[in-house]
Amino acid sequence: MSTFTGTADNGTEIIYTDHKRHMYWLILISPIVSLSSIWLYFALDKNPIVTLIPALFFYIFTPIMDAIMGEDPHNPPEEVVNAMTADNYYRITVHAMVYIAIALFLAFVVFVGTQDLPWWAILALILGVGTNSGGVMTMTHELGHKSNKLDRLSAKIGNMIMGYGHFNIEHNKGHHTWVATPEDPASSRMGESFYAFMIRELSGTFKRGTTYERERLEKQGKSFWSIQNDVLQVYAVTIAMAAIFTALFGPAILLFLIPHHFLAWLALTQANYVEHYGLLREKKANGKYERCQPKHSWNTNHTYSNLLSFHLQRHSDHHAYPQRPYQVLRDYKNVPTLPTGYGGCFAMAFIPPLWFKVMDKRVIDWAGGDLSKINIAPKAKAKLQARWG
Repeated sequence: MSTFTGTADNGTEIIYTDHKRHMYWLILISPIVSLSSIWLYFALDKNPIVTLIPALFFYIFTPIMDAIMGEDPHNPPEEVVNAMTADNYYRITVHAMVYIAIALFLAFVVFVGTQDLPWWAILALILGVGTNSGGVMTMTHELGHKSNKLDRLSAKIGNMIMGYGHFNIEHNKGHHTWVATPEDPASSRMGESFYAFMIRELSGTFKRGTTYERERLEKQGKSFWSIQNDVLQVYAVTIAMAAIFTALFGPAILLFLIPHHFLAWLALTQANYVEHYGLLREKKANGKYERCQPKHSWNTNHTYSNLLSFHLQRHSDHHAYPQRPYQVLRDYKNVPTLPTGYGGCFAMAFIPPLWFKVMDKRVIDWAGGDLSKINIAPKAKAKLQARWG
């Protein structure tokens, strides 16, 4: 069923057809294209040039598709939200994609482990496959926000691909609490390069996530090293898989696995960097921050990359209403807007002068020219005051 009904306050029946219901399966293009590179490798007499395909797909093809397909005009009316939320088709789609992604990862481990690839081809696969594996966290992110055990289990299993055991507890309890504040290591600051943010975010979120898990277990009277530690469970399985792959393919496979996992982690870091750059929630007289609103997240409504990320890019609605499932997330007018989808923004973020040139003016406009309303990197404050003050 793609048509949903609800009742307005005045008793009028609201009918809404979800034209994107089956379009989320476009995410299969990514694993299909990636797997085709393995097929082409053998079809072209083991030509390693095809190992560039997975990375080119994400960083070049995705922005092109965003430009072709344009922005998404569909916003489900509030009256049908409950009906769309209750439809398990959308949940099943996310679960399926998690396990397809795991199969893709395993296929490339076998490919790298059994083929005599040049060093540059392995680097290309680390970038391309690592970015694809990082994309799994758009799925584990969606499932990790749910309260039922099956969704949370699939989220945990998906995180095992790259060993990001602390992601869900840190994201739900930490990032959503402190987003768009100087206290949040997962919110980037104006004037902070991606590389400086990467160091602060990776270390800060790890520390915060493991601290939250320790506190959760202590409340249950259990040790951090308990078998019930959700964070350590993910790390343990990831390490066990690495040991199995090493036994099967030799220690050289670690030269693919370890940087692959780092690149997958980095994909989340890229997302965190672009999603809240420079945005700041106002601190009230009682010392508490105002409630997170749609204006505190950078939004992008590009159709193609939003489908690939299960509407993660409708980030303004997600942070304002974190329990809304992806299929009912809304676009807003007059919210801070990124210049392109995540693929294009990630590429820009790798080049700090380009990122600052494109984004700093947008931050200034968002704040109405008032630097006190911006989350500014302390080391860049004097320079930014001289430039914009």
